[in-house]
Amino acid sequence: MKLELRSVSGREELRTFIYLPKKIHRNDPHWLPPLWTDEWVLFDKAKNHAFEHADTVMLIAWRGKEAVGRIMGIISHRYNKINRENHGRFCFMECYNDREVFSALINAVEEWARKKGMTAIVGPLGFSDKDPQGFQIEGFDVPSVMTSVSNLPYLPELLSETGYVKKKDILSFHAPIPRQLPELYVKIFERVAHRPDLKLIEFRSRKEIRPYIIDVLELMNETFAEIYGFVPLTDQEKMEFANRYLPLLNPEFIKIVANSQGTLVGFAIGMPDLSSGIKRSGGYLYPFGLFFILWAAATSKTLLMMLGGVKAEYRGQGIDTLMGAKILESAIRKKMTTLDSHLVLEENTRMRAEYERLGGKIVKRFRIFTKSL
Repeated sequence: MKLELRSVSGREELRTFIYLPKKIHRNDPHWLPPLWTDEWVLFDKAKNHAFEHADTVMLIAWRGKEAVGRIMGIISHRYNKINRENHGRFCFMECYNDREVFSALINAVEEWARKKGMTAIVGPLGFSDKDPQGFQIEGFDVPSVMTSVSNLPYLPELLSETGYVKKKDILSFHAPIPRQLPELYVKIFERVAHRPDLKLIEFRSRKEIRPYIIDVLELMNETFAEIYGFVPLTDQEKMEFANRYLPLLNPEFIKIVANSQGTLVGFAIGMPDLSSGIKRSGGYLYPFGLFFILWAAATSKTLLMMLGGVKAEYRGQGIDTLMGAKILESAIRKKMTTLDSHLVLEENTRMRAEYERLGGKIVKRFRIFTKSL
């Protein structure tokens, strides 16, 4: 049957685009669904203000009345301006193991980007590095977590066949959570914790966190500026980000450090892995999914390190170790066993050394690809 590509138009086609991965992965025991409520926000131009700073195209591949693939193209004008690039992006790509479908989708986004004046295309990469990024290329036997992509192995293979090469590799580490803090952490903690010009702030409730959220996101904008793919959040996006993630956060795993003037100089955010609850819920919060997710949050033995940063002028002073030690203390109290690094750029030798010091091993590898147009 003839293959046809159509741009997403209207709510029903958007529904097809959003839920197509559920259909494609129905026989994949390792697939972790997204939270579908988040997907409806992510792809809604009225609710996701990242659309305001980008050109986008969303395509579905059809064979007759059956959707057999999808892809999104993005041109992030803010990122390109900051980094002096003319690069397009592809992302959120899903299809069956079908070269014709795959080639039609990727070629369509390449041509779209070329007509927009782009000189190269990279991906998978969304609006920012906070969206799922890369194709997983190693570690398919390790269960997926909510903070990373969950693609089938043939996708990066098909992409490589079309002339794409490595742009960046991103790593995921697993490290055992010790029963007590390592001696090196204790020494650095004792030295930094007693500095009169620094104050460690911990939380007992989400209400206590809320006054600091915008300051944390402003510091994230500052400290993440050099991270590949990161696009600074606008004030409106900061509020949306806070409202989206605050309900999922556990106050025990959020640590911040302020200087004597009250200025935030460091932050570290972890959270229990909710993947088992999300998988059991099928990605739906209602009618019972929320209970499954809350149960996972209370019983998870894996701690995900989500975000962290230290002001440039305060780096190398042990502030990251101070926050890390306190997060480890919280995890030890909860009898957690595994620390998941989230995503670490391959060239980030400092962070890699921190996880290796804890006995961490690389369990997954994700790759962002590129191709000249």
